[in-house]
Amino acid sequence: MTWLAYLLPLIFLFPMAALGAVALALRNLHDVPIRSPFDANPLRGPGQALRARLDQAFSTLFLNGSLGPLISLAPLMYGMGRMLFAQRQFWVEWALYGMLSTVLVLIFSLLLVRDYQRIRRLKLGLACELAVGQELDRLLYLEAHTYAVFHDVPAGHFTIDHIVVTPGGIFVVETRARSRALDAEGREIKQVAVERERLRFPHWQERRPLYKTRQAVSWLSDWLERQCGVPVPVRGVLVLPGWDIDTQEAANDIMVVSGEHLAAQLTAITLGKLDKTVHGSIVDWLRQRCPQQEKPLRQPSA
Repeated sequence: MTWLAYLLPLIFLFPMAALGAVALALRNLHDVPIRSPFDANPLRGPGQALRARLDQAFSTLFLNGSLGPLISLAPLMYGMGRMLFAQRQFWVEWALYGMLSTVLVLIFSLLLVRDYQRIRRLKLGLACELAVGQELDRLLYLEAHTYAVFHDVPAGHFTIDHIVVTPGGIFVVETRARSRALDAEGREIKQVAVERERLRFPHWQERRPLYKTRQAVSWLSDWLERQCGVPVPVRGVLVLPGWDIDTQEAANDIMVVSGEHLAAQLTAITLGKLDKTVHGSIVDWLRQRCPQQEKPLRQPSA
């Protein structure tokens, strides 16, 4: 029977399929989130959303690195089986098997390069998130005022990187990591100009960071007003770690800063006087929204 000559070579693919199943099982073990031993809720900290994306990127890299060779060799293994069971040998058929394996090798090589670049970007973003989070946590050790800091706050279909509650208002802090550009002589160019709707980097422009910051401010303002029953002053802060910021043409509704001495900058800004009851209610509502991030509050000195 002619069809048996095409069916029986599949036997050679069974060991490779078993290895692929093992790789998939190991990937699923890696994807299990870390949860609190007290209430089984996922633990969240500074840059948690980026940590999850980084874990996913490593998982994808693992799959492409483990399954890529297996899938690329599958046509050749099948061809070897065909050589054993086929009554006649056709060089065109063997050439097709070789070409298919070559194409698969190229595809998985490109996927691995993509995964490597993605992991580098995510690591840079996570480093900036952690640096800004550590800078904001300095506010918790000030004795003169009452401050609270929340990281990676869930907000509908997106997350807010940091929320800072101060006696003078609420700050939404968004962090964006961007690699610095190089000039023709290999020196770093780290000047970024801020306009109302866009950021002008040395070799490109972006509108999304400002848009996402305004979106976060709008969501938090509406949510806090619904929870507290009164308007609450909220201002957006966009942090670009490592960049020199030119704000001559910037709008007044968003602060764009490099993040250096950010805690001191926020303590010097007063958006409006918050009533102590409203201030406490805001902290309580935010604690309920992200219970795994409860931070100690510093009370005003007597």
